[in-house]
Amino acid sequence: MSETINPTNGKTSPRTRAWMGFYVTLFGLFIFIVGAKPEWLGMNRSPVIGFIQIAVFLVGLAIISIGGYVGLGGVWGDDERSIAFDFGLRLVATGYVLAVFAGMADIFGMGTQPFPEVPFFGPLQAIGTEIGQIMIALGFFLMLPYEKMLKKR
Repeated sequence: MSETINPTNGKTSPRTRAWMGFYVTLFGLFIFIVGAKPEWLGMNRSPVIGFIQIAVFLVGLAIISIGGYVGLGGVWGDDERSIAFDFGLRLVATGYVLAVFAGMADIFGMGTQPFPEVPFFGPLQAIGTEIGQIMIALGFFLMLPYEKMLKKR
C-alpha cells in the first residue's frame, strides 16, 4: 500500500504505525537523556539529581513506553495479538508504575529524604527505577511477533 491512510476505513497502515512508534520512542529517549544525563548535552546545573530531573526522565520513559507499544502494535499489523503480547503490555505498564514509584519515593514520603528537605535520587531509588526499566524491556520482548518473524525466514 503506497498511501499511509487507507481510504476505505480511514486507518493508518501498520507500517506507518510501526515507524511512528519508532520515532516517538526516539523522541522519548531524547527526553529521557535530558532528565537522566543532562551533562551529555551540556545542561547540568546540579551535582545531584533533583525533582525536575527525575520528573523529566520519567516523562521520557513514559514516551518510550507509549512509542514502543504503538510501534510493536504496528509490527503486528492487523493480525490478532497473542496472549504474550497482552502479558508484555501489562509488564510494560507495571514496570513504568514501579519506576515512577521508585523515582518519586521522596515525593511520596517513602524515600530517604523527608518532605521538607530537597528530594534526592538515592541508590535504592536508582535500583527500583532500573528494575522497572528491566520490566519494561522484558515486556517489549514479549510483545514481539515471533511467529510472524519466523515465517519470513
